[in-house]
Amino acid sequence: MADKLHFNLVSPEKELMSADVDQVDIPGTEGWIGVLPNHSPLMTTLAPGMVRVKTGSDESRIFVRGGFAEINPDGLTVLAEEAVRAEDLDAAAIAQKVKDAQEDLADADTDEKKLVAQQSLDRLKEMQAAL
Repeated sequence: MADKLHFNLVSPEKELMSADVDQVDIPGTEGWIGVLPNHSPLMTTLAPGMVRVKTGSDESRIFVRGGFAEINPDGLTVLAEEAVRAEDLDAAAIAQKVKDAQEDLADADTDEKKLVAQQSLDRLKEMQAAL
């Protein structure tokens, strides 16, 4: 049996995945990192994007919005600011939310409201781009 990589992905709300896998591709802020069993130790920050988890011919995808990844002899741990399984993302619903957020930004009448609206819009566009 080939070596496996132990992978954990945790968001503030819950643990989304804990499994022994063949490979995980993560969106590091300096570029994509492919992690295989016995990878060299590394710690990096994450950019918004899809984490791709491969086991045999199966692939799972999880959208992460920032966070950290640590690779050590025990495996790979991703601590995500926000994480959503790809199958739980609805492209049409996100597109509508982007449109609504753009309207909220245009209607914002204070700097604080503009900031909140812009942050919401940026978050939604990151999700939309990852699809």
